[in-house]
Amino acid sequence: MKRVLTPTVAVAVLVALLPTTAAQAQPGESGSGLRWGVCADSPDSRLECADLPVPRDYRAPQGTTITVAVSRLKAADPGKRRGIMLLNPGGPGGSGLDLPLYLAETLPREVLDRYDLIGFDPRGVGRSTPISCGIPETTPLDLPLPYPAADGTIDRNIAYARATAQGCAATAGDLLPHITTANTARDMDRIRAALGEPKTSYLGYSYGSYLGAVYASLFPQRTDRIVLDSAVDPALVWYGVWRSWGEAVALRLPDFTRWAAARDDVYHLGVTPGEVERTYYRIAERLDRSPVELPDFTVNGNFFREQTRSALYDDRNFGDLAEFWQAFADPANPPTSATVTPTNLAEPAVDNSLAVLYGIVCGDVTWPRDTGLYAHNAAASRRAFPATAGMPGNLWPCTFWAHRPVEPPVAVTDRGPRNVLILQNLRDPATSWRNGYGLRRALGDRAAFVSVDAGGHGIYGIRSGPCTDAITTEFLVSGRLPARDRFCQGPSPEDVPAAGTRSAAPRWRPGPWL
Repeated sequence: MKRVLTPTVAVAVLVALLPTTAAQAQPGESGSGLRWGVCADSPDSRLECADLPVPRDYRAPQGTTITVAVSRLKAADPGKRRGIMLLNPGGPGGSGLDLPLYLAETLPREVLDRYDLIGFDPRGVGRSTPISCGIPETTPLDLPLPYPAADGTIDRNIAYARATAQGCAATAGDLLPHITTANTARDMDRIRAALGEPKTSYLGYSYGSYLGAVYASLFPQRTDRIVLDSAVDPALVWYGVWRSWGEAVALRLPDFTRWAAARDDVYHLGVTPGEVERTYYRIAERLDRSPVELPDFTVNGNFFREQTRSALYDDRNFGDLAEFWQAFADPANPPTSATVTPTNLAEPAVDNSLAVLYGIVCGDVTWPRDTGLYAHNAAASRRAFPATAGMPGNLWPCTFWAHRPVEPPVAVTDRGPRNVLILQNLRDPATSWRNGYGLRRALGDRAAFVSVDAGGHGIYGIRSGPCTDAITTEFLVSGRLPARDRFCQGPSPEDVPAAGTRSAAPRWRPGPWL
């Protein structure tokens, strides 16, 4: 049996959330300020694409323009149509052009009847005017997310961060300071206006929750029904969000260790959750000492850790993750290319997605410049949360960023209509429940908050349950929010079968980073 290598966030393929759609609008019918045409390479002819010019710098709205690529999947029932729903898959740096097609397969018919689903590549991403940081394809896979060296030192991370910051400043040019969440939210309002709509509804995942909250704060009276799924606490943007990953993964990992222990007859990773967890640390530490060289990539301890962290985003990855651990569990029988199959591994670094990631998180807010602070925080995180080995506390290229933010972060507040629904899993490995509650606190009475007793990252239309589905669908269809915050049971990992019987249905998850 081949062991399938679960895609990792540190592996750049995760920037491609969905099959890439070439968003080059072809000559065609003009309507509502956008010239719609076919989407080159789209798997579905119903999806339309267009290009929208927007200001590079909103402080000079009549100046240089850039392009934002937009897609549209029209409401399934024109007689029930309510309006548009903008979509964002997260990231920062994720392409959203094909997101309408994915959600058309997973959202309830009542929702699809009422909304045109509007996807877009945010400024800087993909088919919009792109940016680059000149990040080499040979970049080690455990540097984009800053895992310390095996001995805990961060010298290599400092060198990568400094070189990457310099590369971004040199390659992305004058556009780089304007790749921000606030400007992306302003682009969203330009999309709304170009479509001729007085208001927009919105469904945003992960980083998209923060983007949606910023939009709702900048343009509160232009919001209709807003769903923020797997949320970011605006008070933690951005270094605090990454630091929260240590606790989040620690709370999530037991879901997998219990699942694997119950299937020890299949995977032989341990008969108790504690034994399975010890297997994890044993394999990671052995790979720190003796990485396994495979034909196309090297599996070291950090690669193993990041494969595990990434797989925790969805219970349905558990079978693949268990097989991946199993491949490395026996030091006397090391894996080969025949026993570990790297599926969907593209280039080691996707420069464009990383450039937008860094542009957003370094351009939204100023980061501390003291590398000693990050060394201290990485060491503290390594002790408190060994599963992530200090990565959450480490530094990013933002430490050496050439540009100061062009404006302060947008204040996310409770000023505006009560039309926001926040969905949050209790054991989300990327945006912890504390993050979700932080956004609820910031939005105050504008929002209702649904806590879901589940693990994983991404809920509505991804992996939900009847309680959460009913609340969210009711809100999108009728506009009714729960009168008070709610608690829902979510899907259980026990519903996920062992290897050999897993569903082949396509999966999508927010990302590539959040």
